[in-house]
Amino acid sequence: MKQDIYQRITDTIVSQLEQGVKPWVKPWNAEHAAGRITRPLRASGQPYQGINVLALWASATAQGFSAPIWMTFKQAKELGGNVRKGEKGSPVVYASTLSRTEMDESTGEESERHIPFMKGYTVFNVEQVEGLPAQFYALPEPAPESVVRIERAETYFSQTGAVIRHGGDRASYNVGTDIVRMPPIEAFRDAESYYATLAHEMTHWTRHPSRLGRDFGRKSWGDEGYAMEELVAELGAAFLCADLELAGQPRDEHAAYIASWLKVLKDDNRAIFAAAAHAQRAADLLSTMQDAQSEQAA
Repeated sequence: MKQDIYQRITDTIVSQLEQGVKPWVKPWNAEHAAGRITRPLRASGQPYQGINVLALWASATAQGFSAPIWMTFKQAKELGGNVRKGEKGSPVVYASTLSRTEMDESTGEESERHIPFMKGYTVFNVEQVEGLPAQFYALPEPAPESVVRIERAETYFSQTGAVIRHGGDRASYNVGTDIVRMPPIEAFRDAESYYATLAHEMTHWTRHPSRLGRDFGRKSWGDEGYAMEELVAELGAAFLCADLELAGQPRDEHAAYIASWLKVLKDDNRAIFAAAAHAQRAADLLSTMQDAQSEQAA
């Protein structure tokens, strides 16, 4: 087997560990009708083993997938589905043996030699595939204690007109596509945790060039610009939760976030003032959108 497949899988896991993310720990309690996420599953329902478990956990964490089922491009076709254009596959490996007949030069006798090898191939999560049978996408039946939505918060965020898509196990905002992504509300411990997280991502949403055009010169994960934007989002979420009378739950930020914020604040004693001002402008913009909707309704 070529070294690159080993390197690809190793690099994926190392990259997440360097960012303070453990690829074997899920940030949300995501579920699927196929069962709670323990091991990644093949299309047949058979669980993966060994390094493939870590590789696919890491890939699911990196890309925000909650479905535990993976399949090859060919398998997706055979099941009537199509991998969406532009989707990036995840590497897995297959262990096998190669049989070779060898002759003993001293005796002239032939013997079979079994040579182990690894072969790499690519799989896709079912969330990357369209048109599969319904059971591949099925979510679990809601439990009686399902999280109850808070109407005032639902109305507030819907009136912004933001594109908010639900699915997977990661909350994020992509300035390039201008899309907010959220796990299903049922994945959170309570409704207020969901809206506090949404408020954080919606504060990020205001940074788009067509809105506030906020840019701290962030170039990579964890740099000063990144830390400053995350601090603004944290403060913005706190302001929004106060406005909506929500007891916003603190996000479980890992040490890397906290260290980066401390560095920004220690390097510049005006940074917290600037972050608060940016956060207030974000909250004000979102509130202005509420007023605009109210005027149109009138």
